[in-house]
Amino acid sequence: MKPFEFATAQRIRFGWGVLEECGDIARTLGNRAFLVRGKMHPDLPRLKELLAQSQVGVEEFVVTEEPSVDLVRQAVDQARATGCDWVIGFGGGSVLDTAKAVSALLTNPGRLEDYLEVVGSGRALTVPAAPCLAIPTTAGTGSEVTRNAVLSVPEAEIKVSLRSPLMLPTVALVDPALTCSLPSQITAYTGMDALTQVLEPYVSVRANPMTDLFCREGLQRAGWALLAAFRDGSDREARTAMAWVSLLGGLALANAGLGAVHGLAAPIGGMFKAPHGAICARLLPLVTRVNLQALRSRQPENSVLDRYREIARWLVRREEAQPEDGVTWLEEMVSTLGIPGLAAYGMTRQHIPTVVERGLRASSMKGNPIVLTAEELAAILEEAL
Repeated sequence: MKPFEFATAQRIRFGWGVLEECGDIARTLGNRAFLVRGKMHPDLPRLKELLAQSQVGVEEFVVTEEPSVDLVRQAVDQARATGCDWVIGFGGGSVLDTAKAVSALLTNPGRLEDYLEVVGSGRALTVPAAPCLAIPTTAGTGSEVTRNAVLSVPEAEIKVSLRSPLMLPTVALVDPALTCSLPSQITAYTGMDALTQVLEPYVSVRANPMTDLFCREGLQRAGWALLAAFRDGSDREARTAMAWVSLLGGLALANAGLGAVHGLAAPIGGMFKAPHGAICARLLPLVTRVNLQALRSRQPENSVLDRYREIARWLVRREEAQPEDGVTWLEEMVSTLGIPGLAAYGMTRQHIPTVVERGLRASSMKGNPIVLTAEELAAILEEAL
């Protein structure tokens, strides 16, 4: 067994209705909370009521789109000016990433740019982040247990990361009931992101025995739960399963990395206003097929081919399923969920060389089970349009 590291949130609470515990948890984290949230959520009034009962002061900050560097600067300034000593994130991945970034910058000196990759100095955080309670309201990103925040830099048309083990939330409170109000389209996008994030770490070059456990469990759950949650948002069993898949994906990717799907999704997301989950969904079957072709052609003895066979068996739920059957299942799922082509967001053939160039430099690309050529990546994008 090769050496590996595993790190996650200090505490995870998972289960239907655990939102009711947030008041008791809040009392242990600080005096005045900076509540980073998305647009109005049906359970937001209850969250505020529980915090009021715990006698924790609250300052609110609303995130309505994927976070930018400027948005985080604004949030940090507001949190400091209002005397907040800890952070709550209540929302989807964008909200949770914003909350984690704010918690890190509340305690570490200097400017945001000092710590950013690519566009900043890339310095390491040296001080543990302020306490952070991460409460996801979507089942997709697993951001409640990851160690980075993805931020856009609109003027440069790129996304960059603020990344450190010191950013892991203090408490991840995962209540599947919070996802029942999600529209079917967002259920589809976020659910495919969750599926991608248990598939890519399983075939990653950084896969380890701990993350393998999470990915195996997640892939088997997602194989039935995603479509069930999409078709009936009130399906408690399916919603619970997808919240579990999302959490497992966050645990896996934070410790085993991702692959070419996310390697390409990062520059696409920086260049176009497209939902991250929709990009991943469109790319997943195409990347999987090209990975299989490349492995069979250049590394036919690579044991990851056996992993792709396992994935197919779990998704198709047929013992004799082969890797290509898994690709077919993914293609059919993309069609059933109504995932659009990337052209719907303004991407054209002229953008492909830029996306390939940036994708080859993306950190996620390093986890792909085989190094794909620029030509292979271009072919994936061409078909994804």
